[in-house]
Amino acid sequence: MASSDSKIGNDLEIRSVQDRLVEAGEDLFCQRGFNDTSVRDIAAAAGCNVASINYYFGGKDNLYVEVWRRRLTSMRDARLTSIERVMSGGEVPQLEALLKSYAGAFLEPLVDGGPQFVNLMMREMIDPHLPPALFMDEMVSPVMMALGQALQTICPWLDEKGARYAIVSVVGQLMHAVGVKEMFERCGHSDMPAFDLEEVVDHVVKFSAAGIRAYADGAGGCL
Repeated sequence: MASSDSKIGNDLEIRSVQDRLVEAGEDLFCQRGFNDTSVRDIAAAAGCNVASINYYFGGKDNLYVEVWRRRLTSMRDARLTSIERVMSGGEVPQLEALLKSYAGAFLEPLVDGGPQFVNLMMREMIDPHLPPALFMDEMVSPVMMALGQALQTICPWLDEKGARYAIVSVVGQLMHAVGVKEMFERCGHSDMPAFDLEEVVDHVVKFSAAGIRAYADGAGGCL
């Protein structure tokens, strides 16, 4: 029994150290970027010794990947759940309902996570350090497949390529909305218009639904 309790305690301690390192790493990567964040800085912020990063993750590169993997897994699951929630009813839903549910799940972690994580995303786009396939494997591919199937169910005339292009368009609008929101808030000019993200989501949903329906071109339309 003592041995079992000791093992449980050790497992909890390992998870605690790993979690602290990931959380400290994410904070510092967001603030400073990958290149300007040292292993020593991360260890100090996590209250761990420097060797713990190599012991648990094999170095800063792998810790950075783990920071992103956890984020991507969480975002992927939220987006898949938003799609399933709309599509699991007994009737085929309205196109706007699908787009609105997905848009909410897409934006929530980016907005609630504050500008820091958005900054990290922008840094990674400009100066990538992640394995090229990570985004595709962990989030983009499974979400695009689920959302594409949902779009084709609601709009049966929409082919696979059309659904894929529609998704890229919606995601592009949402990402741009997040970027503009951060820019407006940093600007601080009193003459700048108020940026209401909920209103922007409504606009993106209406705009995208109209665009997707325009694909029909008399081929039967969609709900």
